[in-house]
Amino acid sequence: MALLAALLIAGLVARTLYVRSQERAAAQAPPKPAPPLELAAADTLVVRTQDFNRTLAVTGGLKAYNSAVVRAKVAAEVKTLSVREGDTVKAGQTIGQLDTLEVDLRVQQAEQNAASARAQLDITRRALDNNRALMAQGFISPTGLENSISNESSARATLQAAVAAVDLARKARADTQLIAPLSGLVSQRLVQTGERVAVDARLVEIVDLSRIELEAAVTPEDVARVAIGQMARLEVDGLAAPVPARVVRINPSTQAGTRAVMVYLSIEPHPNLRQGLFATGTIDLESRRVLAVPTSAVRVDQAQPYVLAVVGDHIALRKVTLGARGELRIDGRVESAVEVTGGVDEGAVLLRGATGALRDGTKVRVPGSATAAATPGASAAR
Repeated sequence: MALLAALLIAGLVARTLYVRSQERAAAQAPPKPAPPLELAAADTLVVRTQDFNRTLAVTGGLKAYNSAVVRAKVAAEVKTLSVREGDTVKAGQTIGQLDTLEVDLRVQQAEQNAASARAQLDITRRALDNNRALMAQGFISPTGLENSISNESSARATLQAAVAAVDLARKARADTQLIAPLSGLVSQRLVQTGERVAVDARLVEIVDLSRIELEAAVTPEDVARVAIGQMARLEVDGLAAPVPARVVRINPSTQAGTRAVMVYLSIEPHPNLRQGLFATGTIDLESRRVLAVPTSAVRVDQAQPYVLAVVGDHIALRKVTLGARGELRIDGRVESAVEVTGGVDEGAVLLRGATGALRDGTKVRVPGSATAAATPGASAAR
């Protein structure tokens, strides 16, 4: 029993010494290299000279080219208003009626005043005719005739003023009818039936969506490059695909406070466009062939912009000098891009921004075609 116990203790001691020696050897051995990072073909891009569209970013709200507000031309109560938001109206259509009681009374008053002025004119004319006859017979002096002529002229002027007052009163009665000034859709109904409104009060707003524009504020430094006729692409809230647009007008004056210049872009008709929607887009300023890369491939988390190039089997950090910003067509899609004026040469293989942050020197494995293209570009970048 004593011998068995001694053998067991000796075995445990030997095992412990062996395990410790293995751990010591493993700690002193050099670390195994990490496996290379597998990259897909979609994670890389080859720098090439391409058609580079220099663009200008614009933002703003959509506004109907034609819109109108129906206002009250007389102070009265809203008797009827037959339209609401979203209703379609035609130019010249009667959409409401103001109460006519007060204006009818004013018309009657003006007509009575005109009748009185007409009667007074008749009296002064008869008096003038009589005085002329008496003047010819020598019964009155020339001064009396002149007074009659003045009275007749005054009565005639009074009648003309009364007739004009009748016309104004009748016009006010006609203005109680609310007429749509253009064809379109009702965007706002600002009053309800039974309300009393003042002169020039806003009643209904109508917009014509057949022609919509984007109002974009452009800085004075950039507006010099904008010209009428330039094409643009706009992303509008609620629309999946961009809509084409064209610069049609440039405001000759700046906006007070901001000193920005308003640029107006006409948008192609679309059934889902609405006034007030927010839109962002780019105006095509010029097109030329340059060395450019997608903006997502340029990293800016350091003091100087840089890209991650694939050199052989590892990643190399390359600082770059950037130029103008614009757009590139890559794999059938239009992407935001930037011109590269230094740091990489044509043919270099870069990592896209979707690969995330990688350290300089990270081992990678790329598809054979990308690796083959990386060799001349990487050596040239050095």
